[in-house]
Amino acid sequence: MPAAQPAADSASEPPVLYEARGRVAYVTMNRPRYRNAQNSAMTYALDEAFYRAAEDGDVKVVVLAGAGEHFSAGHDIGTPERDAHLAFERRAGLWWDHSDKRGAESRFARESEVYLGMCRRWRELPKPVIASVHGACVAGGLMLAWVCDLIVASEDAFFADPVVRMGIPGVEYFAHPWVMPPRIAKEFLFTGDRMSARRAYEVGMVNRVVEDRAELASVTRGLAERVADMPRLGLALTKRAVNQAEDLQGLHAGMDSVFGLHHLAHAHNAETAADPLGGMDVHAMKKAGA
Repeated sequence: MPAAQPAADSASEPPVLYEARGRVAYVTMNRPRYRNAQNSAMTYALDEAFYRAAEDGDVKVVVLAGAGEHFSAGHDIGTPERDAHLAFERRAGLWWDHSDKRGAESRFARESEVYLGMCRRWRELPKPVIASVHGACVAGGLMLAWVCDLIVASEDAFFADPVVRMGIPGVEYFAHPWVMPPRIAKEFLFTGDRMSARRAYEVGMVNRVVEDRAELASVTRGLAERVADMPRLGLALTKRAVNQAEDLQGLHAGMDSVFGLHHLAHAHNAETAADPLGGMDVHAMKKAGA
């Protein structure tokens, strides 16, 4: 796996790094200065990287990781590049360009494509994807980890979805009651507290915990190579089988339902508070411990 990239971000640095090593493709989020917060440049670059891995006949397994000290602090709600609208290749869905729209035409179209739509399609990538998680895996970071088939976490990793502080019932890719028991999911959301890697393992959200962060990359690589020994079609069909079972348990329909509640909360905030996030900017979230 590529080494962590602690250097400062710059306009010349790609927001996502891609490296194929034999049978494994390594996709690395590369905004370490901002704890790999996901702006539009990053999400569309991730989309391109996953397409690239899917189309590479030599790649059988994909590893998703984060450069620097954290996996991902979530969606970008406060960096200088958060609203940068560049020339993206928009193949995530058939929604209209959201960048020049207002109100629900902008927010619903954007989140349908960039958040829920992309995550759903990445979940269906016909090759196993392994998340290699260290440090923060918060809100939108959870979405990226949850679309992966396996999660390997270092002991220092923590997981949290603090958006109930914004009056919003969880992130857009609402997999909470499927990746953990419902009562644990409620506590996770009601409190907004951080869940340790060990607790995430206990509730079945994480496959393996690595005590030494320095060993995380090698442990993840070993698991990826072991999975890559299996036949490509067998892996694809097995992944499809388990995903279909989750959908039969209500995952897909449940997400559609909660996505509507998510946008009801945005609309309520826009009408009654300072903004659609209920006035909870990045500084307020940090103060609250997110």
